[in-house]
Amino acid sequence: MSTADVYARFAAREARGASPAYERLARAVSRDHALLALLDALPPAKRQPNLLFGVVRLLGGPVDDPAAFHDHVVANWPAIEAQIRGRATQTNEAGRCAVLLPVLASLPQPLALLEVGASAGLCLYPDRYAYRYGDHLLGDGAPVLDCTLTGTSPPDRLPEVVWRAGLDLNPLDVTDADDYAWLDALIWPEHTHRRERLCAAATVAAADPPLLVRGDLATDLPALAAQAPPDATLVVFHTSVLYLVPLPGRAAFVEVVRALPGHWIANEDPRVLPYEALPEPPAGAFHNVLGLDGTPLAWTWGHGQAITWFG
Repeated sequence: MSTADVYARFAAREARGASPAYERLARAVSRDHALLALLDALPPAKRQPNLLFGVVRLLGGPVDDPAAFHDHVVANWPAIEAQIRGRATQTNEAGRCAVLLPVLASLPQPLALLEVGASAGLCLYPDRYAYRYGDHLLGDGAPVLDCTLTGTSPPDRLPEVVWRAGLDLNPLDVTDADDYAWLDALIWPEHTHRRERLCAAATVAAADPPLLVRGDLATDLPALAAQAPPDATLVVFHTSVLYLVPLPGRAAFVEVVRALPGHWIANEDPRVLPYEALPEPPAGAFHNVLGLDGTPLAWTWGHGQAITWFG
């Protein structure tokens, strides 16, 4: 797929209905030969819209006007390119816990959570947050995660988590100003509620920091998993991570995670982690598939806003 197609697809499938600013920008970039030429000089994994837009926001550039964005990127490309080459998209959206919770609450308790692609580990605290599924409120923590749930009943309990750990090529620390600024820059411009959620979730993580290990999702996973307490149910999970991994790495990870004890929860784009015979997704938004131990269960929105159960 060409870089122009990547940006056009992002505008149509992911930003449409979620971020007018990023939809405009992505459509403009898809037709901007000067910017496409700059992007095409980067490695393919570094050309993605979220990475470019997040870096421009991090450096204080404009993202609300495509013409101003073009001028800023062209004028400041050396600084922008350096940041793009040195960073990766590490969106750490605590709201995704709302789509993981129905599965986590159904497993034998207590749980030992191990997140692959953990970023700063904010999704390792599903037991500390509160949830609102329609008029059903669960928990009394902060932030409160709102999620539209259809096709099944909302969970009636929070999980009991006795161990939490994360694996990432570049773990982030919410108490580090630069790391926090990058997490903030990755939130889409109009999503004020997500910035407030980031602040609340970061407060939880800072008060009780998780074990975050720098390493590869396949080669370093077994050693970290072996540290989990044996009297807890090991749950390895990941959300919107595998698209960053080349195909051979994805296959190696799936082989490794299937061989571990416990359970495996995946919440990924079905083009990245495919399943057989999926039902049609709900209309009007880009959807991931929530799966347990290789079995698909539900369609989910990327930031945890909604889940449509079919499993």
